[in-house]
Amino acid sequence: MKLNQLRYLIQIVRSGSINRAAQALYISQPTLSKTVEDLEAEMGIVIFIRTSRGVTLTEDGMRFLSYARQVVEQADVLESLYKGGTSQRRVFAISSQHYAFVVNAFVNLVREYGEERYEFSLREGRTHDIVEDVRLARSELGVIYLSSFNADVITRILGNADLAFTELFTAHPHVFVSRRNPLSKRASITLDELRAYPRLSYEQGVENSFYFAEEMHITEDSPKAIVVSDRATLFNLLIGLDGYTISSGILSSDLNGTDIVAVPLESDEIMRIGYISPEGRPLSPMAKRYLEHLDAYMRAYDPKNA
Repeated sequence: MKLNQLRYLIQIVRSGSINRAAQALYISQPTLSKTVEDLEAEMGIVIFIRTSRGVTLTEDGMRFLSYARQVVEQADVLESLYKGGTSQRRVFAISSQHYAFVVNAFVNLVREYGEERYEFSLREGRTHDIVEDVRLARSELGVIYLSSFNADVITRILGNADLAFTELFTAHPHVFVSRRNPLSKRASITLDELRAYPRLSYEQGVENSFYFAEEMHITEDSPKAIVVSDRATLFNLLIGLDGYTISSGILSSDLNGTDIVAVPLESDEIMRIGYISPEGRPLSPMAKRYLEHLDAYMRAYDPKNA
């Protein structure tokens, strides 16, 4: 087993196909395929399932990749410390539900490594896709929330995927509304008071289960419902249609401006916000540093300055 073989393996997963990985690595597709076959033969496992659409990791492949990443990351650290010449490129990927605090911590991480070579990825997406990103090692971390409503289902799904949930903090549900919305002046809002306004929620694709919803109390009847796919559209509709959505209450004026406010929702629910990662796999130094930035942001967060 050679270090380059492990690097090639990681690139294949990142690219989604052997052909695209070969192009990114500037080697021929047959050469890369032979490298993978040799590694599989040496390890005595099948790493990839090949299809006409690309490749996917087997269960053995996912476990092997988790250790391969650790080996490559540690090799990069050694080379950056002791090997002359150009510093090694930093690589980190995270998937998340649509949270401003995730973006803030990501911005701080990128700024910290702004003078070095890096390849960072931040994917805001559907809950099911976040789980798949971490399961298939497209992302090292995934940020989601658990509540009394979805915890049993999500925890079972994570267990079947050999993923673990680590709680970061808890938050009480808040209603995001436009500053011009009459509800914005309220000290708190009830679910009944929201019925007169359009409810905005994030689209969850074919895995459109209530348990995957990002919004609390998603099963409550709403006469006016709009489904969107990205944060910018949701915020525009909050302002343009006097709509609302239910989330953690943590906003960022740096990223979202000051037109949106968070008002506490009268609810007994609590959002347990945390990250998912492969069970039993140590976090990389980059992932640990990201979580430190996230913790620092949350500790410094002041709703009055949001």
